[in-house]
Amino acid sequence: MSDGEKSPTRISVIGNGSWATALIKILTEKKGVEVFWWMRDEESVAYINEYHHNPKYLSSAELPGAQIHPSNDLQNVIDSGEWVLLAVPSAFLGNTLTDKELPKDKKYITAIKGIEPKSKLVVAEYLQQEHGIPLESICLISGPCHAEEVALEKLSYLTVSALNDALAEELAGLLRCRFIKVMQTRDLIGAEYASVLKNIYAIGSGIAHGLNYGDNFQAVFVSYAIREMKEFLHALHQENRDVKESAYLGDLLVTCYSQFSRNRTFGNMLGKGYSVKSAQLEMNMVAEGYYATDLVYQKALEIGLEMPIVKAVHEIAYQGRLPRKVFKRLSEEQLY
Repeated sequence: MSDGEKSPTRISVIGNGSWATALIKILTEKKGVEVFWWMRDEESVAYINEYHHNPKYLSSAELPGAQIHPSNDLQNVIDSGEWVLLAVPSAFLGNTLTDKELPKDKKYITAIKGIEPKSKLVVAEYLQQEHGIPLESICLISGPCHAEEVALEKLSYLTVSALNDALAEELAGLLRCRFIKVMQTRDLIGAEYASVLKNIYAIGSGIAHGLNYGDNFQAVFVSYAIREMKEFLHALHQENRDVKESAYLGDLLVTCYSQFSRNRTFGNMLGKGYSVKSAQLEMNMVAEGYYATDLVYQKALEIGLEMPIVKAVHEIAYQGRLPRKVFKRLSEEQLY
């Protein structure tokens, strides 16, 4: 490196799905960024090195080969970056990081929209309690944003949440590019729970669509969902937040309405009569809201909070109740 030349920003990315791929596409818009990318299998590593595309997810997105270093050595990938970005499904996070060292002097990003099932914690709390990472060293990336629209370079919006304002601004600067706008909030835990809840509500929205409920019902459903979210966030983590902001309402809207929402797709299949297992097999992707539904339902019971939509989705997804009967009761007795 020549005198005066700025050293590259080194980012370790853990996860090889659509969202991880989209974030890598965004980050490598900056020429001064190097990405160390953990892939599970050697075949994907070889394919990306040769063709500069993810062979399994967002395969149309072209990735700059000179800036990306894929590897299936997870610890080496973690050690290579000054930032560590986690983008694996929450259901697999604990097993992925088992026996791995997460250095406390690094900066961590969670792009995971779920709850770690063993600890029953959102990812920022999991990193703090299970790996000793200070909350001040953690940022959250949330939407409203779908990976598929990032691949198409459509104007999209991200929200960075962090307790540390300087850290949030540094990450926001890395993410801003010609097709990405970035907003910031200090509500790290609340925004993370909101990103979990919106996936559950998107399953409910999909169930309603599968049952042929129309736009009028969907509008009432989503307006009730944001109120339910507000009550849950206040009960669990009191903070001066406005749920009408994009990190809450905006992300909820796009996840409930978009054709790209895998949680809405999953719910739509349940509404049409698929079993949970058959819907999961046909999608071949993880719907984070399924795993979150049981954990949020149990949390609501613990704190004595009525959450009719979460309860309805839980009855269908976990208790085997008929979607039409559950949503008939929901529409006639509770969504007012």
